[in-house]
Amino acid sequence: MTSNSPFDPDLDACALARALIGATLLVRGVGGLVIETEAYAADDPASHSFRGPTARNLAMFGPPGHAYVYLSYGMHLCLNVVGRPGEAVLIRALRPLWRTEVMRQRRPTGPLCAGPGRLCQALDVRITDNGKPFDGPDLFLRPADRPITEIVSGPRIGISKAVDLPWRFGLAGEKGLSRKF
Repeated sequence: MTSNSPFDPDLDACALARALIGATLLVRGVGGLVIETEAYAADDPASHSFRGPTARNLAMFGPPGHAYVYLSYGMHLCLNVVGRPGEAVLIRALRPLWRTEVMRQRRPTGPLCAGPGRLCQALDVRITDNGKPFDGPDLFLRPADRPITEIVSGPRIGISKAVDLPWRFGLAGEKGLSRKF
């Protein structure tokens, strides 16, 4: 990804989505382990990049290892990790581990990080995080200490195109997923 990133910039979106399972994600010192992701490729009709660069999706065509943050349905922010040009991985769920009391202040009721909108609220992801690297003071991403093999996959959630692709990945047996596989 970036020169300091441990993720291989040549990974396709699905390989990156799998590689991010078990990774440590921190946003301004608050975070946990990534337990659910979704892959979006450049030639994927469900991807924001499918029709090429726009003002909204420009970060998807920027350097790998940077954030692509967007507002979904005018209500919730979504955090993605940019891979190859036009490809990104949506972070769908996190196992909260660090500064969970801060997350609970931001989300007083319900699950903390099960679902991309809840995750972004709990971590205080901001639209101004769009395009930032995951190796800076605001955003930090480190792969799992060991290879994660207990990964399940299934169809993505909340899309209307390419719905049959099994490009949603999760850590098997996790209780904090956005939806069961």
